[in-house]
Amino acid sequence: MIRVLVVDDEALVRAGLRMILEPADDIEVVAEASDGSEAVTAVARHRPDVVLMDVRMPGMDGLTALKELRRAPNPPRVIMLTTFDLDDYVHTALRSGAAGFLLKDTSPRDLAAAVRTVAEGSAMLTPRITKRLIDTFAGLESADVALARERLSVLTDREDDVVRAVARGLSNAEIGRELAMSEGTVKAHVSRALAKLGLSNRVQVALLVRDAGLT
Repeated sequence: MIRVLVVDDEALVRAGLRMILEPADDIEVVAEASDGSEAVTAVARHRPDVVLMDVRMPGMDGLTALKELRRAPNPPRVIMLTTFDLDDYVHTALRSGAAGFLLKDTSPRDLAAAVRTVAEGSAMLTPRITKRLIDTFAGLESADVALARERLSVLTDREDDVVRAVARGLSNAEIGRELAMSEGTVKAHVSRALAKLGLSNRVQVALLVRDAGLT
């Protein structure tokens, strides 16, 4: 069962998210919070697997709460939700360790699928946000590209193959089939790459690979 915390300053939005998710047999909404501060407290109390959290809230906003949660031991996977697909929000959220970024007009089916996807350790972005990220990174200055490639140079050839596949959005099973290795071996390569690069999740790996111009 995937345990979910819903965080939004509007009670109607929280109720709507609960109504969307609770009919799923494998998802349980264990708590709600109305701002970032309440979210941090609720995570410590309820230990959810996934947090669905609004970006803009009074008091502690979602981006600040995300940074607080990422500093905790065994943090939950966090999907940021917003009605505004502004680049600054997206970049800050993903750099801070968000596992996903969805707009509030995401369909109920896609929302539940996103929760399952990030709970399994993968990332989930709204398609038009993904396109904009790729367009943005395509225009990076050469110095930024060189810096990103220098960071990636610590990886072995096999780890490099795996992180490039991660950046393409492939799951561990798909990477295993493509590179002729077991899913467990892929997972081990991903874990070692994260440790070497000082990153916390697959989204950050994908961003670094794109920074390097390698997708």
